[in-house]
Amino acid sequence: MTMRSPTALIADDEPLLREALARMLAHAWPELKVIAQARNGREAIELFEQNKPDICFLDVQMPGKNGIEAAQHIGRRAHVVFVTAYDQYAVQAFAQGVLDYLVKPVEPARLADTIARLQERLRAAQPALNTEALMQQLAESLKHADTSKPLKWLRASVGQTVRLIPVEDVDYLRSEDKYTVVAWREATEYRDAIIRTSLKELASQLDSEQFAQVHRSVIVNLKAISHVTRAENETAIIHLKGRSETLPVSRTYLHLFKQM
Repeated sequence: MTMRSPTALIADDEPLLREALARMLAHAWPELKVIAQARNGREAIELFEQNKPDICFLDVQMPGKNGIEAAQHIGRRAHVVFVTAYDQYAVQAFAQGVLDYLVKPVEPARLADTIARLQERLRAAQPALNTEALMQQLAESLKHADTSKPLKWLRASVGQTVRLIPVEDVDYLRSEDKYTVVAWREATEYRDAIIRTSLKELASQLDSEQFAQVHRSVIVNLKAISHVTRAENETAIIHLKGRSETLPVSRTYLHLFKQM
């Protein structure tokens, strides 16, 4: 008797990351059929109930219901693999138990290991792991995570790829419509990208000793400043190292450069 192909659901609020994981799975596990892709935890639950996949790849942090909450709803009805982006507190919690997890950006070798474990469980017809207690512990750790630590990475769309940009390499952030433009350095090149996180939300997560808001729409890395010149109406202009563009300093934030 021929066994049916295993099926999977991928949930991630970033479309490019969903598609990238689907491509990697297609290459590493051709027999696996990705039958649903969800944009958030609530949609993941709905699509799971509709499609009943064998495996769910769930991003830990999604808007609305997160991946942990979605997994708690799914329970032992599917094998769950969590995907996380440099959330060390989460990785530590996973490593202490038996939960499967992948760290973004997903590496082929790590994915191959995860696939091998899943294939073995499916071959042995093993039920999904009973991890209810561990998931409850992880949900609590996410809820009470130390948010006082400065942000270390930014996840940004660059063309058709998604990059994890070290915050220390960012020169400035500029609000633009509903998005935020990230300008950063990579070796000797200067690059720009777009993220969906608001400037206001980012401001509370950045290291205040390294980054300063200088305008309602601009945050600058103080290490990236070449010099500052006075402008009209008690404002100023920031000149950046290696960049031709300048940044405005509004009257509200001029006190940051009062030594001029």
